[in-house]
Amino acid sequence: MDLEKKEYIDKIKSLAREKNAVIFAHYYTRPEIQEIADFIGDSLALAQQATRVQADILVMCGVHFMGETMKILCPDKKVLIPDTAAGCSLADSCKAEDLATFKAQHPDHMVVSYVNTTAEVKALTDVVVTSSNAKKIVDQLPKDAKIIFGPDHNLGSYINSVTGRNMLLWNGACHVHSRFSLEALLQLKKENPGVEVLAHPECKGPILAQSDVIGSTKALLEHTINSPAKRFIIATESGILFEMQRACPDKEFIPVPPEVTEGIGCSCNECEYMRMNTLEKVYNCLLHESPEIQVPKETAEKAISSIQRMLEMS
Repeated sequence: MDLEKKEYIDKIKSLAREKNAVIFAHYYTRPEIQEIADFIGDSLALAQQATRVQADILVMCGVHFMGETMKILCPDKKVLIPDTAAGCSLADSCKAEDLATFKAQHPDHMVVSYVNTTAEVKALTDVVVTSSNAKKIVDQLPKDAKIIFGPDHNLGSYINSVTGRNMLLWNGACHVHSRFSLEALLQLKKENPGVEVLAHPECKGPILAQSDVIGSTKALLEHTINSPAKRFIIATESGILFEMQRACPDKEFIPVPPEVTEGIGCSCNECEYMRMNTLEKVYNCLLHESPEIQVPKETAEKAISSIQRMLEMS
């Protein structure tokens, strides 16, 4: 079915009203997905918001692990995701069976996992963290605690640097945040003297070292809103630029491009998994109430304890 954008939007809104459904969108999704969403945010904020809405159906426009987190926190609600193939390179870099083996090799270590993980990994985790609360939570752990931090090596390195810890880091990364070009960033800074550089802590160390503000997606958005500055250089997934521009129409946001790969330059710093969410897929998943996210009860019960501990420590 090839409907125009407005027709899709009208049909999606009509179906959502008819089925008492609420649509959630991550900051990194397409602008048109953010436009139709009832709530926009990062993965954990959306999952928490889902627990507060009165709805029968929750549509999570993001990637698969986000739907799982939402289902774990909302077991009695139907959670849909527009495309089950929308995965996450970071979550995929840490398989539950590999983490279980690694834990067995380090039995005296506790596990701190980034929220960007599968339900099975969360079930093996002592406490979940986000990019916004990781420092606060790690600071509360015993000073002599031995910690495995995963799966994002870049975020773990950053948290080690700001907490003085020496956590054992899993070697995973977000394929978008790990490929920003340092050379391109330095050139942008040269061309735009005095302009602040904002970066997500999933970026590599050399990018963070050139940044003025390091923070979660939400923190970077809030900084651009509250700052008197009119121009910013942004090193994170470019989907957030839509919300930044919508909140600050009089400001300019300059995205940092990725590194050249195999001799071919690319100005794209988008997550192709997030872009798998389209209006057509949202419409179809609401129409057919599928694909539906399911998390085995035993896995969900183990996973929710690590999330609850995070909420208690935040």
